[in-house]
Amino acid sequence: MDADSPQALCDLCLAQVCSSLDVLCSLRADGSMSLIWSPLFPQEMADQLLHKMATKGILNDTTVGIFRNCEELRLRRASIRCCPVSAEAFRLAICPHRLLELDVSWVSGGLTGADVISGLASSPECRTSLQRFSLNGLRLDWGSLEDPHVGFSSLQGLRTLHLANTDLTDIILEDVCSLPHLETLDISCSTVSKLTALLECKTRLRSLIAHRLPQLDMSPARLFFVFSQLNALRHLDFSDDHFAVDDSDGSDGDETLRQLLEGSPQILPSLVSLDISGRKRISEAAIRAFVESRSGLIFLGLLATGLSSCQVLSSQKNLKVTGEANDNQVCEALRRYRERECFVREALVHLYSLTTDADKPQPDMLKLVVSAMQSHPSSLHIHLVATACVFNLTTQDLAEAMPVSLISSTVTQLLHAMKTFPNHQQVQKNCLLALCSDYILQEVPFDKYLAAMLVINWLSSHEDPTLQRMAVAVISILVAKLSTEETAKLSKDVFFMKQLLAIVQQKAMMGVVDSTLKFALSALWNLTDEMPTAARNFIECQGLELYEEVLESYYNEPSIQQKVLGLLNNIAEVEELQAEMMDEDLMEHILSLLQDSQVEVGVRYFAGGILAQLASRAEAWTLDDELLTTVLKQLHESIITWSHLEREMVSYRSFRPFCPLLQPRQPSGVQLWAVWAIHLVCSQNTSHYSSLLEKEGLTELLKALAAHPDTHSDIQRLSGSILLMVEEHQSHSGATEPRKS
Repeated sequence: MDADSPQALCDLCLAQVCSSLDVLCSLRADGSMSLIWSPLFPQEMADQLLHKMATKGILNDTTVGIFRNCEELRLRRASIRCCPVSAEAFRLAICPHRLLELDVSWVSGGLTGADVISGLASSPECRTSLQRFSLNGLRLDWGSLEDPHVGFSSLQGLRTLHLANTDLTDIILEDVCSLPHLETLDISCSTVSKLTALLECKTRLRSLIAHRLPQLDMSPARLFFVFSQLNALRHLDFSDDHFAVDDSDGSDGDETLRQLLEGSPQILPSLVSLDISGRKRISEAAIRAFVESRSGLIFLGLLATGLSSCQVLSSQKNLKVTGEANDNQVCEALRRYRERECFVREALVHLYSLTTDADKPQPDMLKLVVSAMQSHPSSLHIHLVATACVFNLTTQDLAEAMPVSLISSTVTQLLHAMKTFPNHQQVQKNCLLALCSDYILQEVPFDKYLAAMLVINWLSSHEDPTLQRMAVAVISILVAKLSTEETAKLSKDVFFMKQLLAIVQQKAMMGVVDSTLKFALSALWNLTDEMPTAARNFIECQGLELYEEVLESYYNEPSIQQKVLGLLNNIAEVEELQAEMMDEDLMEHILSLLQDSQVEVGVRYFAGGILAQLASRAEAWTLDDELLTTVLKQLHESIITWSHLEREMVSYRSFRPFCPLLQPRQPSGVQLWAVWAIHLVCSQNTSHYSSLLEKEGLTELLKALAAHPDTHSDIQRLSGSILLMVEEHQSHSGATEPRKS
């Protein structure tokens, strides 16, 4: 399915079930959930529901209880990976099912390997049905098994067993190797010291994964002998962690591999896949000899060996290689080693170098980077390099050519990185550089509220001018894209307001006009739009005094003045805050801007808006009455001289603040400013604002105003023009609607 295709209906339904469990379930006496009613789920869908609950992070002792119903919800391939599930909940909800596959890797909640084995062994069906079993990262705690006859050998159907990162011992390995059908075994990063037990399954074992065995204690000769007996083996992974610091230097393993590589192809005759990544002591001659003697070879792991550029590899068209020689090798490494931090880290370093001058979109590569970040959510090493790779792969116009869903998940991972590593300057810088894209900020869906909070928190402790400019630009766009609810939530955050005002003050003291100042003013303007709480916070943070100074000191900068006056408009719209603006010097300054024909119409427009709002409530006017009379007179005389503006200068969330200004009792100057403003935005975006006028009932107000005998002819003319635009839009919309048969 294409990355930007709609979600599958099944996926949407399962997501809905997950979000509605509280409604769909009742609670048992032990606190676990039970579906009140359930149809017979298609078997695969029961597996998918369990997986969806696990990936959404809602699978726990309470919710897993719904799977105690084995008749309607029949599990076959169960994964509770990384979920907090206890031994008792596992026994009651998972063990009764006839499982083919089970993944309990990295489960928290106290569940041990012994608990899992005991539970499964108690089910006659699971003893024979279970074929694929993953316990990676789980403490086996074998000593707690009550029945000495219970072990892995109890699960006679097992073909694939993953025991990476466990406390696997030589004795447990002997039990494992007695399984009659075992074909694939992963014992990576375990505590096993001897591999002699593998001889028990030498005719059956097809895949052995033994990455980094720090406690392995076997001579090269003995280890080589064991490997040489595994005649059915097709895949051998004996790679090592080249970053690891422990007592083992890996030299014995390297010597064993040297013997294997240089030995006869009759040793491990079925081998088609070999991984020796991280092994530094292997020679190019050994690799050449091995490749040339194995015509059926399909994979060779050579990352962090210094051998991936061997000439012999270039002639092998069907051979996949992990390494650092080219982007194919690096991407293969990211695909194969997703769970291995040491190799992911190495591959990302090389990917960064390969993508520094990227000039074409590479979505598959970006997916691998995002996957690496998701697999290692708390690794600073991974995120430091991955965030730099993200910037390389999404910079310029590259992001626009990729699926929106991919960019959305990428941004989500960037925000996770910012949240997880708040004090790491380079990670924060990388994320900020990647986020600072008009396309990403304007068009891509992600948690913009979280992003705004993360960026403002970073900004509070950094003063680098370039990064400050980017951060404020990001915040400015994000604030404008927030929903009304999110803006309301943000408007209550005094810290957010103070940070933006501090930037305005810093720039004003220097007397500079730059994009940082403009972005900060825009963010504050949007933050206070129809948000009384934000407007009050602005005043309490001494924003009004600061803005008065900015108005005076930037008299010849219309771009600055518009943003300052736009915010003051927002404050003037809040009735209970209008008294705060009753300052004679401020009013006279704003009036002078309204009257000055040399000032841009955009500046005069916002000056007029402030005065119209404050003059609309004569009872709240506490300044000189003569000043009020002058304001009302100048509003009308100035507005009728304004030329129409072609460029979009302002947008409105709603027309609610205009309703009091359109009442028949209002002075003509107040009414005229309101209808001129509505006419302006309607003529620039007729479709949006015509619908808004209808929705909020302003068309009726305008009709009443136009029909009132005391309404000034200038206002009647503009009101009529607005109503005509609305009528024409409705007529056009109706004409283009499809017929309903």
